[in-house]
Amino acid sequence: MLAAGLVALTPVLIAGAYWFQPWKLWQDDRVHEAFPTAPASRGDAARSSAPGATGGPAAPAGPKAVARGDLISHEHATTGTVRLVRLPDGSHLLRLENLDTSNGPDLRVWLTDAPVKEGTPGWRVFDDGRYVSLGRLKGNKGDQNYPVPAGVDIADYSSVTIWCDRFDVSFGAAELGAV
Repeated sequence: MLAAGLVALTPVLIAGAYWFQPWKLWQDDRVHEAFPTAPASRGDAARSSAPGATGGPAAPAGPKAVARGDLISHEHATTGTVRLVRLPDGSHLLRLENLDTSNGPDLRVWLTDAPVKEGTPGWRVFDDGRYVSLGRLKGNKGDQNYPVPAGVDIADYSSVTIWCDRFDVSFGAAELGAV
């Protein structure tokens, strides 16, 4: 009888372990991506090294932060800074800096139009309105870059969340404010 019970319980335990992935609570994925910089064109380098070179066209502008926010904790303790950056080519990327959160199954980075709320009321609001997924969270610790897809109007989004798609809950979020 005990053996039959164990045989019947084994698939349930395996499915539960796959769904919850509890081992991720003790594993950290560290990512340290460099902040993007504007490449110097060959013409700019030649002009600056030419004898007697003065003036000339201005150097291309580098990446510029257009919004920022500090992450607050929701379902899991989460800290770090979020910056929305305009690149010299006009595209945007979202940068997470000094991110520190728990690891978990199916974590995503979302731009959303939802207000960031403190505490339990803020855990589940981000899928109620508009959001755009920037992809899977690359790591639960460190600095990382997420390109914003072309055609996304960043003015339509006011916050960022580290979203657990498996359990429909925010691990942490940041309200984006002007720089």
